Amino acid sequence: MYVRKRRKPVSEINVVPYIDVMLVLLVIFMATATAVMQGVKVDLPKSDAKTIETDEDDMLIVSINAQGQYFLNIGDNPDEELTAVDVATLVQAKLAQTPTIPVVVNGDGKVNYEKVVELMVLLQNAGAPSVGLMTDPNKA
Repeated sequence: MYVRKRRKPVSEINVVPYIDVMLVLLVIFMATATAVMQGVKVDLPKSDAKTIETDEDDMLIVSINAQGQYFLNIGDNPDEELTAVDVATLVQAKLAQTPTIPVVVNGDGKVNYEKVVELMVLLQNAGAPSVGLMTDPNKA
């Protein structure tokens, strides 16, 4: 008579599927972390905002009105509407002449926030090392 040997049950945990799941999660987190970190670098003041003591001729002021039209304080006619390409070209040329000139955005209070961010990105791509935002002083 033939007697079968009983096999002992395996009491070990197979960790290979857990490693696979962990690696998939790692790839997902790495891919989403770069998407979350996008944005425009803005240096926020660490205390109350103070006025800049400088003449407007010593600043490069890019204005955006409520309709999203761009204007620049340099050139023959500062009241003339400019395209985004024109603004980038003029800012790039001015920064090539005077690299330390401050670049400031003068945005209308009713303009869409997305338009202001697009303008700031445009100015950074044109070579502005930092971009400031103009505000009216609080009249209390």
